Amino acid sequence: MKIEGQVAVVTGGASGLGRASAELLASKGAKVVITDLPGSAGEEVARGMGGECRFVPANIRSEDDITAVFQEARDLGPVRATIHCAGRGGPVRVLDKEGRPGSLEIYEEIVQTNLIGSFNVLRLSAEAMALGDPENGERGVIVLTASVAAFEGQIGQIPYASSKAGVVGMTLVAARDLASRLIRVCTIAPGTFDTPMLARLPENVRTELGRAVPHPARLGAPAEFAALAEHIITNPMLNGETIRLDGAIRMPPR
Repeated sequence: MKIEGQVAVVTGGASGLGRASAELLASKGAKVVITDLPGSAGEEVARGMGGECRFVPANIRSEDDITAVFQEARDLGPVRATIHCAGRGGPVRVLDKEGRPGSLEIYEEIVQTNLIGSFNVLRLSAEAMALGDPENGERGVIVLTASVAAFEGQIGQIPYASSKAGVVGMTLVAARDLASRLIRVCTIAPGTFDTPMLARLPENVRTELGRAVPHPARLGAPAEFAALAEHIITNPMLNGETIRLDGAIRMPPR
């Protein structure tokens, strides 16, 4: 699918992987609607992209919010691409150091955001795309975001790892489900990337995380994630696949 002139939605578009993806699509001539939480830098980012780019504040867990996002996008034309980057982390262990069970509240919150939120975006994105006429044999492309933690979650990552494993699990099923609608679904599973989540860590910790990557021995750049998302959109044979983007890292237990 070509990008120029198409309407795309990017969640988590105010920063990190989402912002890089939105800016790349806009630079290629797409009309981009970015969404992020109220109070984010989304409005400023959308203005900076120029053209017909817009910001719609939303919580990805809300049916009403995400419905409004896609209604806004459809005002610009048929929705052809969605890149879903919004998500969150948070430490939880099965048992803490004192032997007390981990927080069910935090676990539920992370799973609600990362997994339930992903399905919410997936289903409402598919609904919007299915309303459009096919173009060159397809109606749209949905790119979800998982993590290498889905495969090698570290101690303390149990809610994050299991929620991202759920995203991996829905990818092929969704691609098969939506094939009759001519909508493709793929997932990117990034490794350690230089995002606002990691920016909160001390510089020496960030450096060590980068050195753990076999090659290139550094943190991934959001622009590299965006480049893969762009390729998924433009390559019609990519469907139902989860693609690791990690420099060959395999995460240790800690």
